[in-house]
Formats: sequence, structure tokens, C-alpha cells
Amino acid sequence: MKCFLIANLLLVILCGPIVAGPSKEKEALQPLNDFIGSWKGNGAPSKGKPGDSDLWKENITWGWKFKGDDASLVVTFGDGKYFKSGELRYLAADKKYQLTLKDAADKEQVFTGELNKDNILVLEHKDEEKKLTQQLSMKTVAEGDRFIYATKNKKDGSTIWIADFEVGCTREGVTLGAKEKKIECVVSGGKGTIPVTYKGETFYVCCSGCRDAFNENPEKYIKEYRARKKQQ
Repeated sequence: MKCFLIANLLLVILCGPIVAGPSKEKEALQPLNDFIGSWKGNGAPSKGKPGDSDLWKENITWGWKFKGDDASLVVTFGDGKYFKSGELRYLAADKKYQLTLKDAADKEQVFTGELNKDNILVLEHKDEEKKLTQQLSMKTVAEGDRFIYATKNKKDGSTIWIADFEVGCTREGVTLGAKEKKIECVVSGGKGTIPVTYKGETFYVCCSGCRDAFNENPEKYIKEYRARKKQQ
């Protein structure tokens, strides 16, 4: 035991303190970095030809949330017709994503699923009362400048999915067709838009959650960031 402690002490002296890498939860959520930011969208039912009264607008905001080593993505739906807010987690033990949404009636709905090979997040929620399964899909297109989510449902015992509605959004401040160089978030690896500084050096973060995490432990995230850059 004494030899083990001495060996570890020598390791710290020679190599410096060991900094743990990003958690499995954070790594699993990083492919969804393009969700982060503010979006302006338009919603419409999927059935038939909708009239003006059937259409609506939504302002959606995604951001990171950190608590110690725990990481999740949070979302708010401004003027959302069906949803108000939610939190997306990765369940490492189940290898599944879980999105807990609060609907327009303040009722919680829990969706679970996977990120498929086309990088589309596909989640399902079983509604025992209505005896149907609701499927929710989320994705970005146009190199991360468009965010689209849609739902469809399937009655118990049926194999036919019926489309409900779709909301298509454009990233706030983006003009489609005009491309700019991506600046990486020092915390999440997403698109950095907010400047932060440490010891006179400027970095960028993608949301207020990443900004707060950086301010709490800048050296940790700068070290992880530089390690990522070396691997690219």
C-alpha cells in the first residue's frame, strides 16, 4: 500500500495532476452540438393543406447544462404550440437518449430512443391513456443552420405511423447561403458564439451553460479543448 501511494505521488510530481476527460454523457451528447443556440421556426400540421389559422411560430433555444460531471441539454419553446421546455440526457447504462418534455398543459412526457446512422435523433413515448406511441424526430440540416423536429403516432396493434406536425427553424442571425468559419466552443466543441477570457486569452462558448462551466473551472476546459485540437 505504501509503495502504491509513493508511486502515485511520483506520477503526480512528474506528470502533473491527472485531469479526467469528458464524461460518457457529455461525449454522447456532443454529436447534437448543432442543436445549441436560438432558432426561429414555423410549425404546421402534416395532414392535408393547412390554412393560415393552422400555422404557428416558435422560438426555440437549446443550451448545455452542467452540474459537476453531469451534463445535459436543455430546451425552451417560446410560443410553442405543443411543448414548453425539456431536458435531454444520455443514459449510459441503457445506451439511450432520454428527453423529458413539459407539454402545453404542463404535463411531463418522457421520450427515449437513439441517434440513428443519419444523425437523426429518434425518440418514442408510450401514451397509455390514448393507447398509442408517439415518435419524435429531431435533426439539423443545411450544415447546422436549419433545425427540424416532427412527430407522428401509431395506435397500439397497428404498424402504420400517422404524421402529426412539423416545425422547421432557421438559426437566429443566419442568412441561408452565407457561410462563415466555425469557431469552436471551448467546453462542448460546438459552435462558439460568446467570448470568454482567461489570463488574457480569449476563447468562445456556445451558450450560457458552457459559459458558467468555463468560469467555474477554466483550466479544466482549456486543457480538454487543446487535447481535442491536437487530435484533429
